[in-house]
Amino acid sequence: MNYRIVSDSSSNMLSFPGIDFRSVPLRIITAKHEYVDNAELDVEKTVGEIRETKGKSGTSCPNIGDWLNAFDGADIIFAITITSRLSGSFASAEQAAKIFMDAHPGAKVFVVDSLSTGPEMRIIMEHIREKMLRGGTFEEIRDSVTEYQKHTHLLFSLESLTNLARNGRVSPAVAKIAGVLGIRVMGAAKEGVLDPLHKIRGEAKTLDMIFAEMKKRGFSGGKVVIDHCFNQNAANILAEKILSEFPSCDLKIGRNGALCSFYAERGGVLIGFEDSL
Repeated sequence: MNYRIVSDSSSNMLSFPGIDFRSVPLRIITAKHEYVDNAELDVEKTVGEIRETKGKSGTSCPNIGDWLNAFDGADIIFAITITSRLSGSFASAEQAAKIFMDAHPGAKVFVVDSLSTGPEMRIIMEHIREKMLRGGTFEEIRDSVTEYQKHTHLLFSLESLTNLARNGRVSPAVAKIAGVLGIRVMGAAKEGVLDPLHKIRGEAKTLDMIFAEMKKRGFSGGKVVIDHCFNQNAANILAEKILSEFPSCDLKIGRNGALCSFYAERGGVLIGFEDSL
């Protein structure tokens, strides 16, 4: 049986060593151009172009055909999507799974609604990969990841909420606060929706608050993934804070792909982590 993990590109993972993997791209659409969030896209150039582009911009989720192409050739598939509360990616993947299983008797597909995005998705994917490599059955992995999701979290720090507000992801009133006099908005993914928690002046205080929130939510030295939008310095500082108290934790730093960069905008930092389980 051929096991495969498939995610949409909001996971920031375009490759995933150690397992058969496919990434299904979301798209960013402006008045001038459509950007496909895949390995060929220059994310930094894209972020700059979008910032300079006037007029409406938005995103488009993968369609059913995109998911079916990613499923083709596998027998046991775990697909993970950006939160269904903010995108149609989960609905498209669910429909594709039904079509695929009808056309391939014996194939099994489980679609995971991450209720999140970015680094929290990666942590969930790593859990699935570990179970696959240990020889878990489809049912064992399905039940395990469903339980594991109860113990994963996403926090974020954003300098600007402009694109989130323009696309109805946060209220315009909240968006006005970000970027004014050095104020950053820190929040979390709560039940699949972005939930602003604190409005903090300055990045240093924001990073301190993020670490405090991690521990408040049960972090005690497990997995952490920090993805940033061209803010390596903040990612490094936060990593140092975490490692100074939890030196043996499994910590990784990565960059946002195009989709997460569009919403987090330059300077944004996303943190996925697991609690004490």
